[in-house]
Formats: sequence, structure tokens, C-alpha cells
Amino acid sequence: MLKMNKPWKNFIILFGVLLMVMVAGCGSDDDTNKKSADDTNEKSGDASNYSESVDYTITGIEPGAGITVTTEKAIEKYDSLSGWKLKQSSTAAMVTQLSEAIDKEEPIVVTGWNPHWMFAKYPDLKYLEDPKGVYGSTEVIKTLARKGLKEEKPNAYKILDQFHWKVEDMEGIMYDSQESGKEIAEIAKKWVDEHPDAVAEWTKGVDDVDGVEVELVSTPWDSERASSSVVAEVLKSKGFNVKVTPVDVAVVFKAIANGDGDATMAAWMPVTHKDFYDEFKDQFDDLGENLKGAKIGLVVPKYMDIDSIEDLQAK
Repeated sequence: MLKMNKPWKNFIILFGVLLMVMVAGCGSDDDTNKKSADDTNEKSGDASNYSESVDYTITGIEPGAGITVTTEKAIEKYDSLSGWKLKQSSTAAMVTQLSEAIDKEEPIVVTGWNPHWMFAKYPDLKYLEDPKGVYGSTEVIKTLARKGLKEEKPNAYKILDQFHWKVEDMEGIMYDSQESGKEIAEIAKKWVDEHPDAVAEWTKGVDDVDGVEVELVSTPWDSERASSSVVAEVLKSKGFNVKVTPVDVAVVFKAIANGDGDATMAAWMPVTHKDFYDEFKDQFDDLGENLKGAKIGLVVPKYMDIDSIEDLQAK
């Protein structure tokens, strides 16, 4: 048998100990990496368990809102939303829950729409693709006037007919109001003062009046509050006495159709308010779009690794 001298024996023993330490260390790193990955998955969810993480619930807004009605239709049409529920509350409550989820990088699915200040505050939001086209592609917001307004108050009618602005304009007013804590009407007045070219376009050919009363009917949401506040300021600048009345969306269309209000800038078409529009379409004047590029749909934070409504899972 080959005899090993003591120095070589000690070296081999030492080498073996070092090798064991290295192997153990590698195992520790793997465990740490695995734990880190598990923590990340637990924090932001996983494509296979997002639906379970949000308890098969879409966080929505007020009952009766156009996007609420459309989302109820989406739940019926998509197999991937079978067993899901729409949690209806308020726009403010929805945004609060969205904000809390983003702060914690937790999964959430909400009803969303542009224009809205949340897209300015949270740029890492995305719409889920809608292969069945339930939410449509892009929307326009239309101005509607009661029958007879053109003949009775032609100068008011002309301003309403010429009013047109951009998504960025509306979102800017909403965002400034949110960040400053000031009322949208106050921000809208400032916007009008700072955009004389737009006002000149809207009031082209309009004569001044002396206290002619005009009532604008609007929904209570920030987007419509922005447009009605801006138009109210422009009408006031030409001598009109303006009242803005916020009501439920169904009442908006009924009020204009019945002549209880003069006009609204709050009709989202061709999908969001289609049912209301179709019910009263022969009882008001459609002045056309006042804003292009509006959009509605299901919205999630970009850290959620899904792209389509069909990526969600039925309960």
C-alpha cells in the first residue's frame, strides 16, 4: 500500500474542507436568489395567478356609468372573465385603490378611461387588449343641444358648435386640479385666460349678449367638469349667465331631450353612452365631436405581465 507523508495528508484534508465550504456557499447564494425571486413574485404577482390575486374582481366606478355598463357586457362576453365580479363604488375610491396597489406593486384591474388625470400621475398604466371589441377602439366626446336652441339662443349655439379641444388639454386641467387641490372650475378659468387663440376660434362670429341664461348639463366626473367649466367661462366672457348642473349620465340625455337643459359636452360615443344616445337620438341636435382620442377599457399597471383581457383566467 502506498504510504502518504504527513504534509500531503494535511493538504488534502484542508483542500476537502475548502471545497465543502465553497459548495455550501453556492447553495446559500442559490437559496438567497430563489427567496428574492419568490419575494418578487409574491409582491407583483405572476401571469398565472393574477386573477386569483385580485380575487377575480375588477375595481370599478359608479353604477350606471357608461364604462360600468360596458364592463358588465365584457364579463358576459369573455370566457376569461367567467365568474368575475365588478366592484362598483366611486371614481375616487377606484383611484385610491389603484394608488395603493401601485405603491405596493400589487396586481389590480380597474375600469379606466382617457382623458383622466391618473394617466398623467401614473404613466406606467396600460390598457388590456380587447380582442372582442367590447370597449371599441377610440371614442369621441360629442356636444348635444336641445331642439330649438339654435333659433332661440344662436350665439350660445355657435360657441357650443365651435368648441373643440384635445385630450391633453382636458387631462392637463384635471391633473392640475388634483395636484394643486383647487377646484376644476378655478383651473378651467385660468386655462381660458392662458389660451386666447382657442377662445378666439370658439367665439368667432359670436355677438356679445346681456345676461342670456344658458344651462349646461354634465356628469359629475372630472373630465366633464373640465369641459363644462371651460365652456361656461367662454360663454360668460360673451355676456351669458351660465349654470352648470351635474347629474347622472342617464339624466344628461333625458334632460337635453326634454329641453330641461340647453346643452351637454358629455356624450361619449360610439360605445360608452350608446344605449342612452340611441334612446333619445331623435330628440336632440348632435353638434358633433368636441374631443377626439378618448378611450375606455380595462387598465392594469405595466408591471403586470399580461397584455390582453384573454390573459386573465376564469374563476
